[in-house]
Amino acid sequence: MSADHSILRPIVVGANHRSSSLALRDALFVDDAAQAAFLAALRDVGLSQAIALSTCDRVEVLAVHHDMAYAEAMLMAALAERANLHPETLAGELYTLVDQAAVRHCFAVTASLDSLVIGEPHVLGQVKACHRMARDAGVCGAELENLLAAAYGAAKRVRSETAVAERPVSIASAAVQFARDLHGDLAECEGLLLGAGDMGELVAESLLAAGLRRLVVAAPRQSRAEALAESLNCHFAAFEEMPQLLVDSDIVLTSVSSRHTVIAPDHIQVALRKRRRKPMFLVDAGIPGDIDPAVNRVDGAFLYDLTDLERVAMEGRATREAAAREAWSIIDAEVGLFVKGRAARAAVPAIVALRGHFEATREQILEEAQEDAERATRLLVNRLLHDPSEVMKEIASGGDATAAEWEAAERLLRRLFRLE
Repeated sequence: MSADHSILRPIVVGANHRSSSLALRDALFVDDAAQAAFLAALRDVGLSQAIALSTCDRVEVLAVHHDMAYAEAMLMAALAERANLHPETLAGELYTLVDQAAVRHCFAVTASLDSLVIGEPHVLGQVKACHRMARDAGVCGAELENLLAAAYGAAKRVRSETAVAERPVSIASAAVQFARDLHGDLAECEGLLLGAGDMGELVAESLLAAGLRRLVVAAPRQSRAEALAESLNCHFAAFEEMPQLLVDSDIVLTSVSSRHTVIAPDHIQVALRKRRRKPMFLVDAGIPGDIDPAVNRVDGAFLYDLTDLERVAMEGRATREAAAREAWSIIDAEVGLFVKGRAARAAVPAIVALRGHFEATREQILEEAQEDAERATRLLVNRLLHDPSEVMKEIASGGDATAAEWEAAERLLRRLFRLE
């Protein structure tokens, strides 16, 4: 069947955390600097409306085109060239979604329901950033704009009507949430990381990403502290300076994992006294622990270990999974509204053409009938029904049409003119 050149249809081709390996997604990745050239190449092969989304979870292109087979082939080729692979090699690693499935996928991605971490708050911002780059590259027309505007509306409903993004779902995100609950804006806070263990580094990275103003790293081995500070782009200090470092710190992370605790209640009591009782948030990420549990009984000290944070993260994951079911119902409702509205808009040109045809026929009949109203109406009815009647007779008489096609045409005729 030939493509309908009057209808632009949505298509998504890409790879995500379920369909392919991290290595392949890294090879496909289109960074910000490469976006303009990548989108220009798509425009050059006839894909004049497209957006390329590249995140840690996915690399995919959303486009609109009248020929789905051609669009899929061009998108496959563009992604294969990006990864320096043959398109046939990629075929089993990429997914292709068209029409309503593509719309549903776009809405789900924008609402962060298709992410590795459901409810991940950064996804909507990533989609909007790629949308801006598509606009700047001149490959974002009315059809794609309408689709993305509807996706943003669906995402807003999901966030305002469900709890899909309300609870932390990882140890690091739980630590960030507790720090914010205690101190508010992290841009006003100073942090201290004692030790250089992996979990401490992970939590520190999350705090810095959340806006922590300043972080100091200190470790029993100075070289480890310096290397980690360079990696985190922050400051380092001697481990022996810990008493004063505690005084200066609103948030303390420990990841030493030695055989003995490194922070005792006395350390915190002294530090809090010098801080004029300004509270401290402490995360013990050491295994075994680095902070004496009795610190939790010190007024003004709020201590959490990995068990506490993991429990909160598990509760958050359960909450988000329950909320996701409600969110998917919202997505499906919004997809239905969008598809119905799009179909109504697609019918407008044909309706306008039909109305114009009827009006031209009416004017012709009035001229022929002069002022004879009865003759005019008879002529008008006969003239308007002539072409449809002839076509229906052709279909009914056989020709190239099947019995099923005739039945479908008859049902449509009865529906159009409400003959039942």
